Amino acid sequence: MILTITLNPCIDKSSKVDKLKPESKLRCTEVVNEPGGGGINVSKALKKLDTPSVALFPAGGHNGNMLCSLLKEEGVLFHAVDTKTETRENWVVLETSANNQYRFTFPGREVQEETVKLLVEQIRSFAPAYVVASGSLPPGLPDYFYGLIVKNAAAVGARCIVDTSGPALQALKGKNAYLIKPNIGELCKMLNVEWLDKNEVPDAAQQAIRDGFSEIIVISMGPDGAWLVTENDKYFVQAPAVEKKSTVGAGDSMVAGITYSLQKGMTLRDALRFGVACGSAATMNEGTKLFEKEDAEKLYKIICEQ
Repeated sequence: MILTITLNPCIDKSSKVDKLKPESKLRCTEVVNEPGGGGINVSKALKKLDTPSVALFPAGGHNGNMLCSLLKEEGVLFHAVDTKTETRENWVVLETSANNQYRFTFPGREVQEETVKLLVEQIRSFAPAYVVASGSLPPGLPDYFYGLIVKNAAAVGARCIVDTSGPALQALKGKNAYLIKPNIGELCKMLNVEWLDKNEVPDAAQQAIRDGFSEIIVISMGPDGAWLVTENDKYFVQAPAVEKKSTVGAGDSMVAGITYSLQKGMTLRDALRFGVACGSAATMNEGTKLFEKEDAEKLYKIICEQ
């Protein structure tokens, strides 16, 4: 089974407005509330692919109760640990007159490290084949925390996929996760270099593998596509051209597509193809709706024919 972990979950709130104007009363559309956070989005995406998973996360307060209720409504299996700390919320506002999307992301409140450590230790009780740890760290947790997740996953023989950024990503050096998904800028920081040309990305990723970040590195380049690199292999997939409406959840959709494919025993090249298809399909929908399975499957066929 697949276990997703979200250390900093949220309620994603989205709305639309004709035009953003300072110091004006803006007439917005009705708010749409959805359960969010990296790992939770991956679980939602896996459900769209008819693949069950369990979402593990801390939650608390009114927003925490809403988060659990929304997941129940969507039929996503989950296990929440009560933190007594209010779960955060994020906002996405679409300016319809210019088709500009504004994303307001909040840090959340500090969660006790011991509480989250108890949550991470529960990985062993689920005995998953894959653990997907995705998203930011809440305030108060040390940068090395994802390394604890990798360690606990390894203890039960699970392959650990980590999708994070900043110091939390850099702290994975030497932790040997199964797969990580940085973008080019994050890869530069991992290697302490100022800039990388697109053609230098595969060799740079192989250096990060030698540095012990992970066995596999997927480098996301947005509309330009993605690389998948191992110690010996380098695969590139060009993203298909689609009408972009929102980039929210595209990265989580890509991770879900790759995880789904690996769990099905597909090759690394095909896993990358399907991951790019899911990520691209997610940009075709407004707000935080992720992708539709039919769109992902159509784009996968197009990518395979390229």
